[in-house]
Amino acid sequence: MSLPEARKNPDTLYRDAIRAGLLGLVVNLALGFVKLAGGVWGNSFALISDAVNSLGDSVTSLVVIFGLHVAQRPADEEHPYGHSRAEAIAGSNVALLVILSAVYIGWEAIHRLFDSHAIPPLWTLWIAGANVLIKESLYRYKVRVGKRTGSSSIIANAWDHRADAFCSLAVLIGLGMIRWGGPSFLWADEVAAFVVAIAIVCSGIHLLRQSCSELMDLQADRELVQEIRSEAETVPEVKDVEKLWVRKSGLEYFVDIHIEVDQALTVAEGHRIGHQVKDHLVAKFPSLRDVLVHLEPFPHLHDQ
Repeated sequence: MSLPEARKNPDTLYRDAIRAGLLGLVVNLALGFVKLAGGVWGNSFALISDAVNSLGDSVTSLVVIFGLHVAQRPADEEHPYGHSRAEAIAGSNVALLVILSAVYIGWEAIHRLFDSHAIPPLWTLWIAGANVLIKESLYRYKVRVGKRTGSSSIIANAWDHRADAFCSLAVLIGLGMIRWGGPSFLWADEVAAFVVAIAIVCSGIHLLRQSCSELMDLQADRELVQEIRSEAETVPEVKDVEKLWVRKSGLEYFVDIHIEVDQALTVAEGHRIGHQVKDHLVAKFPSLRDVLVHLEPFPHLHDQ
């Protein structure tokens, strides 16, 4: 998430992310049914594999949208930190579904490698080619939204679209080889399907690692951490920032900050400064779900 976006209200970020997820759902459903019909009538297992991939993406889009809705729920007695981690959980589930679908496609492609079938008609190439353009456009749109909102599940969905674009390109090449090479190149259809499977597995592993890192409280982007540190140091009577931990949770962040203050201050005065730091940071960065401030004595003030 960029610094300007970190200063936006979380409701705006969630709304943008959900809108992107809904767009992906509609497009994946449409492409999935078109490719499935084209693969069945055009005798192309590669196109059918690509259709299964798109229809599977529709399911993952639903998971992403559901996760984003759950992530917005306020804290309750059982979840005092809120439900924002649901977004990362959705991202990891998307990745697992992507990997499982790829394993199935690859296994089927190997089994069908030497099966004889009719040469796919010319119009199947148009379906594959159009899918490349549509999926690449969706990738570019969603990766922008994902980076702007900080949504790991939307970024995961974006990379899934990029993998789909490459998959469709492989299908296009395979169908082209069969179309112009004749029956001796029928194996290219299954090889293209296998390439699809490998690309999906690689994408799924990348997405799974990214989502799991967030679930393991990975430190936030260095630029954002430095900006939060700088803002905290502008609060009067804050001598220094000793420690600063910023962990991402969904589209929001939790901050643990240790500030150094004059050790001669009373508990009440230190408490007041701590609240000033928290209020200032939340005002500057609305995406911060909570800020926990620890007070430390400034070590050098009375040594001079």
